[in-house]
Amino acid sequence: MSRSHGIARGLTNYGDQDFARYLRRSFARSMGLSTEMLGKPIVGIAVTPSGFNNCHRAMPELVEAVSRGVLAAGALPRTFPTISLGEVFLNPTSMMFRNLMAMDTEEMIRAQPMDAVVLIGGCDKTVPAQLMGAASANIPAVQLVTGPMSTGRHRGERLGACTDCRRFWGKYRGGEISRDEIDTIEGRLSVTSGTCAVMGTASTMACIAETLGMSLPGTATIPATHSDRLVAAEETGRAAVALINTPITPSQVITHESVENAFRVLMALGGSTNAVIHLTAVAGRLGIRIPLSRLNEISDETPVLVDLKPVGEGYMEDLHAAGGMGAVLRELRPLLNLDTLNVEGRSLAQRLDEPLDWVDRSVVRPLSDPVSRQGGLIALHGNLAPDGAIFKRAAATEALFETEGRAVVFSSLEDLARRIDDPDLDVHPEDVLVLQNAGPVAAAMPEAGYLPIPKKLAQRGVKDMLRISDARMSGTAFGTIALHVSPEAAVGGALAAVRNGDRIRLSVRDKRLDVLVDDDELARRLRDHVPPPQPERGYEALYRQNVTQAPEGCDFAFLVPSSLRQHRNAT
Repeated sequence: MSRSHGIARGLTNYGDQDFARYLRRSFARSMGLSTEMLGKPIVGIAVTPSGFNNCHRAMPELVEAVSRGVLAAGALPRTFPTISLGEVFLNPTSMMFRNLMAMDTEEMIRAQPMDAVVLIGGCDKTVPAQLMGAASANIPAVQLVTGPMSTGRHRGERLGACTDCRRFWGKYRGGEISRDEIDTIEGRLSVTSGTCAVMGTASTMACIAETLGMSLPGTATIPATHSDRLVAAEETGRAAVALINTPITPSQVITHESVENAFRVLMALGGSTNAVIHLTAVAGRLGIRIPLSRLNEISDETPVLVDLKPVGEGYMEDLHAAGGMGAVLRELRPLLNLDTLNVEGRSLAQRLDEPLDWVDRSVVRPLSDPVSRQGGLIALHGNLAPDGAIFKRAAATEALFETEGRAVVFSSLEDLARRIDDPDLDVHPEDVLVLQNAGPVAAAMPEAGYLPIPKKLAQRGVKDMLRISDARMSGTAFGTIALHVSPEAAVGGALAAVRNGDRIRLSVRDKRLDVLVDDDELARRLRDHVPPPQPERGYEALYRQNVTQAPEGCDFAFLVPSSLRQHRNAT
């Protein structure tokens, strides 16, 4: 083994390399490692268990299986922790801490002696954070996801987090079900370990990791509780060892072509709006930029093929049984860049040339008979979103695609919580709900874009309204919702100038979002704009002072290549 690999890689600097090597081996021996094991290459295993992360409950079994694969392939596995982001347990929002986890992952990969790394994550922000960190560290890496939950049951109906969570909560708010029933449903929505059972952000990012080539083929959709999840973990350990000898780095796998493939798959899945931000951030770490105009071209060319909630009816366990990502990618083959490379060293064409056992066409539709002829997501532009906004047309009400309505404005998250259910709120079904100051700088961009239907309208049977904000929404959510409005209100974007009673127009056909106020009046209103107060210390201050806007992936400007920073500043 080379003196610059294995335990001798990246020696602590005491000014004496031989002493540093001797001291490191001495302390390693205190962990019960033999001289023979200390001579082997090392595979780091980034582990993210936490008592505050339900998605990662099965982490110990996965670590054991990965370690087994590493040992069988002739290397030494070494686990190391990074922070863990449990989506619903973090305040103010998990999005604030994605970049922190990415930094943690990158720096621990750089700082510790490992020749390759396996990244184990699953919950929404953990996979993008790990991919961002791995892309920047750029040593051989393989992503392993924890896998989706299996479904529960309620009165003969299958349930899965968290699209069904929102559906039943909406019924409760509308008075359709009782307090006792909603309490019963609470215990039946999330019944196993794993990530949300639908095509939410966690599932979307798992599928994107496989499409990029950063995880092994066929592993994105395996349920968390399935024995094949452990087999995949063992094979991932073996693959990491093989990467040491190749070696293939993330920068060879995550390319402009593979990122375009991932955006195309996002459209075909009817996947999470959050994936646009996360994939942009991952690509940005390697200087890759896909403009929103190209996103729209890909969306218009790519049909929705997968019939899963929140867009359709199925669950992730159904997609796995139907043929998984292999089935989806084979249908999309005429639209994909086939020369991209995966962590096995194979091209996408080589993978797709292999026969597939069986495809359930009720779940993965053929290209000739899709769920929808156009992709699930589009970018909007207009005077309300000069730098863009994201709209999930696959989960929206088609009758609202061409809409003009009166703005009902909430100036902050606190204002929304205080007034949305006020019986005196001046709001009607044809109005447009607008939330300001929920973007990355103002509020770390929480999943607040799924504004609740005002209770007095919900009780009248109103199921959907046009809702607009600079926030995000859960990938499990649905509705006619424009998100990620950029620039955000807090930095003086046009959203900050919207007032109650203004007319707002959405045109999905023209991909536009406009407030029907002339430019001079908007400029006059913005002259009086006062940004919200910002924290003065700690990570929150670092975040809000350095986070980029949604079209740049909400990464920290100082973490992307200088070429991309220059491009960003120029635009």
